Amino acid sequence: MDGVLCDSEPFIGEAAGRMFHERYQIKVKPADFKLFVGMGENRYLSGVAERHGIRLALESDKARTYAIYLDIIKGRLKPLPGAADFIAACRQHGLKLAVATSADLIKLQGNLNEIRIPVQMFDATVTGSEVERKKPHPDLFLAAAQKIKIHSGHCLVIEDAPSGIKAATRAGMLSWGLTTSFSSRALTRAGARWTAPDLAHVPPELFRSRK
Repeated sequence: MDGVLCDSEPFIGEAAGRMFHERYQIKVKPADFKLFVGMGENRYLSGVAERHGIRLALESDKARTYAIYLDIIKGRLKPLPGAADFIAACRQHGLKLAVATSADLIKLQGNLNEIRIPVQMFDATVTGSEVERKKPHPDLFLAAAQKIKIHSGHCLVIEDAPSGIKAATRAGMLSWGLTTSFSSRALTRAGARWTAPDLAHVPPELFRSRK
């Protein structure tokens, strides 16, 4: 979802930064969050807190971060180029679709509502609260494959972070990396089969293989 259907990273970083300043009176730099992108908000917040020697009230702090986030994305969060067309193309080719995100359900629903892509467009969703181990562990993607009843070897993961690419590889899935958050080199080194700027630049062989 994040970095694939929409670029929420600047907004969740802004929301988390406001939370840290509001509750702990510290200024956190956007770069501080970079290492924890794609790992879910628990690690996103706790990883930065550890670097600053802060002991979080995790559930309360995360709830506050989400409250700020849902407010600041209004009218600002947009779908990334090609997102709606790619979903439509997948449907035309008879592909099953799942959204698998390390974020919580409240963020998934907030994002999809804001970018106006109905959750009903997908055959299944999996959120971070449904698996114990987050990326780079494969659990999230394996759960998604199980929900849509597709063998992991027949699944393609679209990701924007090395942690997600590694999770896909460990799940036995192909991966396509989008360079919304990290460079093509970083995603390829993590194991991505293809890279592209966004969903408007689809590798031709993806749909060719369906003929």
